[in-house]
Amino acid sequence: MKFYRLLSICVVCLFVAFLAGSPVFADQGQAGVDEKRNRFIGLMISRQLPAMHFSEKVVDDALAIDAFDLYIKQLDYQKRFLLKSDVEQLRSFADHIDDNLYRGTISLPGTGFDILNERIGQVEKIAEDILKEDLDPKEGGDYQTDPDKLDYPEDLEQLRERWRHILRVQLNNQFLDLEEEQKDEKEKKSDKELWQESREKIAKRNSNFFHRLHQETLQDHYDRFFNAVTRAFDPHTNYIAPASKKQFDINMRGSLEGIGALLREEDGFIKVVRIIPGSASARQGRLSAEDIILAVAEEDGEPVDVTDMRLRDAVQLIRGPKGSEVRLTVKKHDGVKEVIPIVRDVVQIEETFVKSGIIEDGNKKKLGYLVIPSFYRDFSRNGAQGGRNSSDDTRKELKKLKEQGISGIILDLRNNGGGALVDAVEITGMFIDYGPVVQVKTSNGNVRILRDEDFGVEWDGPLVVLVNKFSASASEIVAGALQDYGRAVIMGGAHTHGKGTVQTIVDLNENIPLLHIKKYDDLGALKVMIQKFYRVTGGSTQYKGVEPDIVLPSLLAHVESGERYLEHSLPWDSIESVEYEKVTSKLPLDTIRENSLKRVEDDEGFIIIRQEMEKAAKRAEDTLLSMNIDDMRAKREEARLARERIGEHYGKYRKDESGDDDDDNADLTSEQRHEEWLEDVREDPYVLEAGRVAIDILNWQK
Repeated sequence: MKFYRLLSICVVCLFVAFLAGSPVFADQGQAGVDEKRNRFIGLMISRQLPAMHFSEKVVDDALAIDAFDLYIKQLDYQKRFLLKSDVEQLRSFADHIDDNLYRGTISLPGTGFDILNERIGQVEKIAEDILKEDLDPKEGGDYQTDPDKLDYPEDLEQLRERWRHILRVQLNNQFLDLEEEQKDEKEKKSDKELWQESREKIAKRNSNFFHRLHQETLQDHYDRFFNAVTRAFDPHTNYIAPASKKQFDINMRGSLEGIGALLREEDGFIKVVRIIPGSASARQGRLSAEDIILAVAEEDGEPVDVTDMRLRDAVQLIRGPKGSEVRLTVKKHDGVKEVIPIVRDVVQIEETFVKSGIIEDGNKKKLGYLVIPSFYRDFSRNGAQGGRNSSDDTRKELKKLKEQGISGIILDLRNNGGGALVDAVEITGMFIDYGPVVQVKTSNGNVRILRDEDFGVEWDGPLVVLVNKFSASASEIVAGALQDYGRAVIMGGAHTHGKGTVQTIVDLNENIPLLHIKKYDDLGALKVMIQKFYRVTGGSTQYKGVEPDIVLPSLLAHVESGERYLEHSLPWDSIESVEYEKVTSKLPLDTIRENSLKRVEDDEGFIIIRQEMEKAAKRAEDTLLSMNIDDMRAKREEARLARERIGEHYGKYRKDESGDDDDDNADLTSEQRHEEWLEDVREDPYVLEAGRVAIDILNWQK
């Protein structure tokens, strides 16, 4: 408390100095923006963030450069508008960002706003002119799809050529879409008619795109500038503008009404972070984490380009009434574009809860399969009043499995993005006798140890834990603790997500000093990283994540997903270990791993996964896209065949192409739905191999 009181006093003093020489009343600057309010936000960020953030970062020249790099990316990440000279002009502000924040002389957003708007106007005219040209769909040449491999154009002529490539790709893709739509129709349009229709659709789509860009306000640019400054501390520290605060349930919890996906705005793109269990997207099965949403359309409507769109605006397009269909044009992790139809629906609550089932190995031994979609807890109600939590539900499912005479358990934490820390500790305690589970270090250096204090276990037999790149936070705590205690064999991709930090929300409106001074409009909020998780061994789960004992082939092996790939993520480090007692019988991990990898080598499902994994990695590396329409058609067909091939050996990928896989299940009982779910589980090669490893453990224990 003394620390924060001192901080407030310091901010007050600085604020008084900041106001000295300034008009008493807020000046309304360009486009009606409250300049004094923005100066005040900048001052609060520059002073409060270093004091609250876990790291020892300060707002200095080094952080200013990082903030500028993030700012310029969000301004024009795809390098479709700015010239090289524009970027150099803006770069002259970079070294002064820290000083400007302290002094209240923020000028970069205004200059960036003016330059970008001028270029948008020029590009709009360029695009209109190009679409009037007689473009040849079979003309050769390549288009670079990775902005990081592009430089900014030197002049307007180079900018024009870049847009000629962009529009050729757009036209060809639109033609292929129309061609696909009419493949089952008896009366087909001619190529000339399809081409003309493509031209009209792209012209209309780009007209709407440029209209939307013209609606961006100067305040929008200030908000994004503030966010660039905060993200320079770490990728999970953000400035939340007032409009985004109003949709906090979307930005922070991700329960998007309609499709059920957690989204974030990243470098001008709308990216899928996580699919909500039980949601329309989860049941449809084709939208996945790390997908980039490029366009949104109603069932029969024209797609709306959402690149460079604010998250809140994209969300409004994606939302809609239950039963209606939204069509998302997404760029998959291997670079392939795909249109995914999703019928909007409410989240099926039962699908979000812990559930279990029985699978059998070749020798008819029963194995329990237990999936925890997230570590949920209803903090508003206690158990006696009907509130649910993942700990109680896990305990109930374990009891059901044991009553059926299981020989081992497969605990599935794949795609589990975390949740309540108390449940992570309690669930870990169901598999260990007692002892520390995780260490939590705060920004002031204090370390708190969270323990399982209940002696005894719910299950002491063979235990295998499945994880992947999207297992994060609380999932990593559970997997890491069970691994450290030698209690379970961890299986999955090369590493989990590596999210080992805790954030809190600071409402800037509640931290304004000198209450007698003008009451500003809503100042927004800060999401600040304040704590870090450490395993009982002392190593952090941050950055590295949990590295499985057995690494399995994965279709997502090439995907750069996780803390290690995020800009300015906090590094891995360690603190002192705590005393804990490993299980007495040390598993022969080397032998178990060797046996598993031999089986995986010959397993038909994993052979296909390995083959498609290699193809996907090559597609992801090859960021040069042929602009010849025949080559683009062939690439689409290759992606379609890959999905079908995987689907033959992996039940969860066998979804109806319409995207509505619920009609056939509408009249099923809960027991029948559960059995259908289990059928998919029993075809999952990862679950099957985890079961074989559980049997290996059982045989060794004998």
